[in-house]
Amino acid sequence: MYLTDDEEIGDRIIEIRRRLHRIPELSFHEFKTQEAVMELLEKIGLKGEYIANTGVIATIQGKGPGKCIALRTDMDGLEVTEEPTQFNSEYISQHPGFMHSCGHDAHMAIVLGAAMHLIRQRDNFPGSVKLIFQPAEEQPPGGALDVIRDGGLDGVDAIVGLHVLSHIDSGEIKFRAGPFLAASNVMKIKITGKGGHHLSPELVIDPIAIAARFIGCICDRIKMKIPQDRFILGFGKIAGGSQFNRTPDEVDVMGSFRTFDNRDTQDIEDIIKQVLDELVDMYGKQDFPGLPAYKLDIEHGYPVLVNDPVFSNKVLRLLKEHFPEVGDDKPFFGSEDFAYYLQEIPGVYIGLGIRNEEKGITDGNHSSRFDIDETVLVDGTRMLAIIALDFLNDPGEYLL
Repeated sequence: MYLTDDEEIGDRIIEIRRRLHRIPELSFHEFKTQEAVMELLEKIGLKGEYIANTGVIATIQGKGPGKCIALRTDMDGLEVTEEPTQFNSEYISQHPGFMHSCGHDAHMAIVLGAAMHLIRQRDNFPGSVKLIFQPAEEQPPGGALDVIRDGGLDGVDAIVGLHVLSHIDSGEIKFRAGPFLAASNVMKIKITGKGGHHLSPELVIDPIAIAARFIGCICDRIKMKIPQDRFILGFGKIAGGSQFNRTPDEVDVMGSFRTFDNRDTQDIEDIIKQVLDELVDMYGKQDFPGLPAYKLDIEHGYPVLVNDPVFSNKVLRLLKEHFPEVGDDKPFFGSEDFAYYLQEIPGVYIGLGIRNEEKGITDGNHSSRFDIDETVLVDGTRMLAIIALDFLNDPGEYLL
């Protein structure tokens, strides 16, 4: 099985990526993107179907019965205002305040490019390839669950996804068997004290001081039980009070933490509660029974993304035969609803580097100056097509 570099496909996927880059839309509002994908599928001879409200699926049928492998891409952009750069004058966002600053435009172009290859090869493989254009990866609970509920995985035996990554050099391919991306969790804490003027500290219970003590100590307490490389925790919002000389009654604290293991997630939740309980006891006063108090709400986002070990190791061996820079990567703290697919069927999620310092393409994902080295689009396209062809012609090695 061999795919030649195809300049025509390479040029077309760059055009597709730029077209989609101009029309970023937020999660579950990908209406123009959906119609563009439907049109692009029709141009290459495929019939798209709507799924998950703003998503699309299509199927490439091979020469006969066999297994089915899905290639999944996300579709949504972000609420980011794109800055003009030396690269993007021809394709800067035409939707003010919104941007494809995480590369989902590239993912869609890559899957469409892989489809072009596979259509040309459809007499050389049994079974079928399902293309999944999934909405709303960026906004939990995400679109993957809707795709699954709508039957997007019906009849699918395995699935492959990828993400362009700005911290990896252009053309490098990184993934690993087992846990690869983290589970994400949001913590919302309301701390209630007793407000009053600063001139009478004995008559107040300061929720700001409690929040500050909590923020200052929680990571150190967690590290006493969980090594630092197994979790991250940070705070994004603290709000309370409106006057410079008055202690407020309440303070709201919001943050997030990520782990690679459900046991670590539970341990962190337990430690958060333990520290808050200790602070309530520490700051309590006899004259104010029941104060201070707290309300803790932990929202579980996407689960740990676990690449199927057998499937992933086979893909690793396969890609090393075709690409010079393929490596077994360590887990990192990104989070993705592709994890839900991998809870249902075997598959792999792959990182594709797009950083090119010589060209000046170095800004990170979600940056207002984010861009990709477009030469990697061909690599991503060939990678997905090679995996699909090899799986369909010899599925046994992937599904032991």
